[in-house]
Amino acid sequence: MWEALKTALESNGLITGFVIVGITMYVAYLISNKLTKGLIHGSAIAIVLGLVLAYFGGVYSDGTKGLADISIFAGIGLLGGSMLRDFAIVATSFGANFDEIKKAGIRGISSLFIGVGLSFVVGIIFALIFGYTDAVSLATIGAGTVTYIVGPVTGAALGASSEVIAISIAAGLVKSVLVMVGTPFIARFIGLNNPLTAMVYGGLMGTTSGVTGGLAATDVRLVPYGAVTATFYTGLGCLLCPTLLFILTDMIW
Repeated sequence: MWEALKTALESNGLITGFVIVGITMYVAYLISNKLTKGLIHGSAIAIVLGLVLAYFGGVYSDGTKGLADISIFAGIGLLGGSMLRDFAIVATSFGANFDEIKKAGIRGISSLFIGVGLSFVVGIIFALIFGYTDAVSLATIGAGTVTYIVGPVTGAALGASSEVIAISIAAGLVKSVLVMVGTPFIARFIGLNNPLTAMVYGGLMGTTSGVTGGLAATDVRLVPYGAVTATFYTGLGCLLCPTLLFILTDMIW
């Protein structure tokens, strides 16, 4: 019986991946509604559950891909791959009103450059605190603080070690969870209640998953506006971090 079930799960890896993610999302939203009364968004809880599952999957398999190293869950690796990831990022921008986007103007563009620059500097400071002093490691970890997508892109371009790239991804994930969980709490203090501020907020914070999850818990109507600048933020980070920001880092260190 188990062998037949195992064969079916392995043969339909992508479908198994969708089922696992669906169950995880259901449990996360159940916890959000029943235990936190919606105060912590289900997406934030789902990310934490995913990280926990990845950790135990890695410990069990002694591999490098978390739960995807276990054969019956291998489809999760494809589901979480770059193709579907990029598709999901682009999909978040649908629903945004172009007239509202134009209203962001110079403020929206400025928020992108300020957000990327500040995150990069904060990442470098933490990298220095933990003892990294070479420009490649500093730039990679700084880029990871921009987002967990920009970190590995920069690390691969600069030839950083796998350890440093892993740290950059971890830094981006921590930022994503903090933004996702913290946004509903700070929203009323920073006037995050209209499309314009949502776009500026998305440009400053950047992390698409964190911004969309946080805005969904604040006001779901703001999600497309924050997501569109957050998506541009990721692209700008991939453009600036391995080039201009690395050159500046290399000139100093």
